Amino acid sequence: MAKRKESTFERLPKGQPLNRRERREVANRLNSPDPGWEIVHPHAAGIDIGNESHYVAVPAGQDEHPIREFGSWTGDLERMGDWLQACGIQSVVMQSTGVYWVAVYDVLQRRGFDVHLVDARGTKNLPGRKSDVQECQWLLKLHTYGLLRRCFLPGEEIRRVRTVWRLRDQHVKEAGRAVQQMQKALTEMNVQLHKTISDLSGVTGQAIVRAILAGERDPARLAALRDRRIQASEAELVQSLRGNWKEDTLFELRQALETYDFYRQQMKQCDAHLGPYLAALPSREPVAAPPPAETPEASSRPPVRRAWRKPRKNPGNQPALDLRTELQRILGVDATGIEGIDVLTVQTVVAEVGADLSAWKTERHWASWLNLAPKREVSGGRVIRHTREHRTNRVGNAFRMAAQSLIRSESYLGARFRYLRAKLGGIKAVKAMARTLACLYYRLVTRGQAWVDRGAAEFERRRQKREFAMLQRKARDFGMQLVPAA
Repeated sequence: MAKRKESTFERLPKGQPLNRRERREVANRLNSPDPGWEIVHPHAAGIDIGNESHYVAVPAGQDEHPIREFGSWTGDLERMGDWLQACGIQSVVMQSTGVYWVAVYDVLQRRGFDVHLVDARGTKNLPGRKSDVQECQWLLKLHTYGLLRRCFLPGEEIRRVRTVWRLRDQHVKEAGRAVQQMQKALTEMNVQLHKTISDLSGVTGQAIVRAILAGERDPARLAALRDRRIQASEAELVQSLRGNWKEDTLFELRQALETYDFYRQQMKQCDAHLGPYLAALPSREPVAAPPPAETPEASSRPPVRRAWRKPRKNPGNQPALDLRTELQRILGVDATGIEGIDVLTVQTVVAEVGADLSAWKTERHWASWLNLAPKREVSGGRVIRHTREHRTNRVGNAFRMAAQSLIRSESYLGARFRYLRAKLGGIKAVKAMARTLACLYYRLVTRGQAWVDRGAAEFERRRQKREFAMLQRKARDFGMQLVPAA
């Protein structure tokens, strides 16, 4: 009979040390001469995070067994903290592996350790580290000499807001999938409702779908439920509502509608939790902005006024909170004054990084962290190639969506985005415009420099001025002179 394999819980009752053969292999393969660098963290430990267990390494002179393996359950994490305190450890480094690091981080931070969370990209693709034991010692060595950069991690209050906001965003996406399922069911029954109304989750779409599930089949009565703002005529709605009613597809439609209602209810519960979390965030004093340098040309040109919009009766996916007032209190400024940046964009930024942007020294650091800056490989002072990092940044994606909303805007930023789109193409223009919006947000929050929109005509005037100066410079290079046409 084959011997049963022991589980991690049975194999690691007290955080057992490695056996003699494993210790000898680690010593032979990883003991290297002293590089002679300055020791930044003398009492440090390295932890390699795993799903079932974690490998912990301390300096060789701190304990008889400097490498130990601990389980992932809370009892073993507490024993890990006791062992690190007994070894005199003050600083701990670990990689941000999935969500497995969260429990270790919380336990060690409560015990007073200086926990450094680092990105795995800074230590990967390095030779000689193929096992968990070697990885924890390599992290310890790099951290001892200060060669690892700590990841940005917001405070506990911001993390609560981030958890609820991310959960709410997931509910919004699931509700959108339910709407797509409803549209699929209607199309299978040849109910061409999507050709007459733009949004099936709107007032008219939901009224017609619920009436169909209630048993109504008369197209005229269904079309009478249309909202007065629908551009399609009632006769067109009547023709689009003639379908082939099938019981199985109606059941699919009912299931999709119930799923949509469920996620809408989940979103309301998230809003109920989000309100107290936002109210607990401290208020921020308005940042004093330096007075803008007025030129005679700029002072004679009136600022562009935004068109007044009537509040929507159906807020859609907007939270049932006065987010604009709350965010203005938290940031000290109204970030929605930047064209393209709405309340949901600002809420995403605050939920991810908070109101304090001092972790980034300049707006260039801020744009690089958002993955909105170009990545270049430079050798010998020359740019070899432009690389593209495939990583997700929620704040950067929020600014990208804000940039895409400027395609039809008659503002200065809208004209700039259309110019970049014609010059660079769609993908590059979105990234470039998102970086511009991110830098404007950084200046507004850190220095209080409010954005004053001058309109699309002002951008066109400046563009023509730049092109005229370029033509004059080219003419001088060829020994010619521009002469205006008669």
